[in-house]
Amino acid sequence: MEDISVQELKDRLSKGEHITIIDVREPYEYEEFNIGAILIPLGDLKDELPKLNDFKTTELIIHCKSGNRSAAAKVFLEQNGFQQVRSLIGGMVAYQALN
Repeated sequence: MEDISVQELKDRLSKGEHITIIDVREPYEYEEFNIGAILIPLGDLKDELPKLNDFKTTELIIHCKSGNRSAAAKVFLEQNGFQQVRSLIGGMVAYQALN
């Protein structure tokens, strides 16, 4: 599935749309700045996979700091049967730059 731009995500959040977002950064990064996503560090994703089974057919937006970890998470999730995974292009760096 096509990745999502920062602008599209911000627009959808500002409209109050309910979106499932997973943050694959580390806890200290999440504490510095977050948008209320579910925190599952990339290194823990494999172990946390069963908790995400309800989302296999729904849109999941994955983000990290710059987009590299979320791209890896997207590939991993797709390989495990998730059908609508989108990585946030540019990650939180790009997201914060739009403010």
